[in-house]
Amino acid sequence: HLWERDCSTQRRHQKLLEESPSPRLPQETREAMTSAAVRLAKAAGYYSAGTVEFIVDKDNNFYFIEVNARIQVEHPVSEMVTGIDLLKQQILVAAGEKLSLKQEDIVPRGHAIECRINAEDPSANFRPCPGKIEQIIAPGGFGVRFDSHVTAGYVVSPYYDSLIGKLIVHQPTREAAIETMTRALRELQVKGIATTVPLHLDLLSHSAFHEATIDTKFVERLLAE
Repeated sequence: HLWERDCSTQRRHQKLLEESPSPRLPQETREAMTSAAVRLAKAAGYYSAGTVEFIVDKDNNFYFIEVNARIQVEHPVSEMVTGIDLLKQQILVAAGEKLSLKQEDIVPRGHAIECRINAEDPSANFRPCPGKIEQIIAPGGFGVRFDSHVTAGYVVSPYYDSLIGKLIVHQPTREAAIETMTRALRELQVKGIATTVPLHLDLLSHSAFHEATIDTKFVERLLAE
């Protein structure tokens, strides 16, 4: 396994921000969850990339939700903290090759955060914002990654998912990752359509996020303030 991702920052069950490692998960719970996920995969005979989802209550009891038998949107978070190319490994396994990885070699390093950049207007109840992207300038620098399929002139369709990019950062500590993500979001320029960048900046600046006291209703509470 490649450890865990925390996806508490969501709206209407749609993830907005993911991070790894989970900032408040006790090591005992972390090890129990990853062990349960591995046992489930072995029992099902599952051999490709997949994600086992759990929900954790305030007492750190965890409950199974589902298995996503695919590469998920937030896979770069795991890649950044482990240094493992998940897409490459998935293709190799599909081609019939055996994994060359051993669990003791998969050591998480530092902290990674991903923000999903959507073509939506947070100030207008997340109204979809299809249209032509006049200009897009991606941020850069140490520990910054931007995965996107769009370029200047690209037309965002109203008929498909509003995701236009994933901004990922990786730093030695969580606070450093928050600082780098804040800087990267401010550097990201998308002209022609509205995006969720302003919301991400609000999330990252909130004291509850810095203190890691958030839950799955955090975004709803923030929007109600």
